[in-house]
Amino acid sequence: MSVLASLSMMAAAATEAHGEAASAGLPQLDPAWWPSQLFWLVLTFGVLYWLMAGRFLPSLGGAIEERRDRIADDLDKASEFKREADEAEAAYNKALADARAKAQGIAADTRGEVDKEIAELQAETNEALDKQLEAAEARITKMKTDAAAKVREAASDTTRAVVEALIDEAPTDDAVKRAIDSVAQA
Repeated sequence: MSVLASLSMMAAAATEAHGEAASAGLPQLDPAWWPSQLFWLVLTFGVLYWLMAGRFLPSLGGAIEERRDRIADDLDKASEFKREADEAEAAYNKALADARAKAQGIAADTRGEVDKEIAELQAETNEALDKQLEAAEARITKMKTDAAAKVREAASDTTRAVVEALIDEAPTDDAVKRAIDSVAQA
């Protein structure tokens, strides 16, 4: 059986089935209406195809292309901002390292100046203390000398008083001095 024969058999069967359906009140299944329905189907799909191909799809394609371009631009801007941020970070780290080095230099200079000032103050203080020590030693020496003279004088007075009390005679100053000298040397 050929294809045409089978198609014609199917069309006859369809016509028979549609005939029954058309008599049942379904005009869309009546083959008499098919040419008109096919015309409107082709016209409707043609208009829809023309609208889709001429208006909607190009605008959708343009919107998609515009979106793709915007995304590419945004990615380019993001990579540029990242590069700038990396450069800014590198500059910041360099400036921070320079500032630390400068601060350490200033601290070392200040420490040197302070050490120098401390050394000068210590020298001045040591000099002042040496002067005070010399003055104190001079006072002590004078006080020792004065005390020794007073002790001699007291010893001389005591010796004279003891000799006078013992022998009822006043010794000479020269004898008292010799007696005290001999006791001081012993």
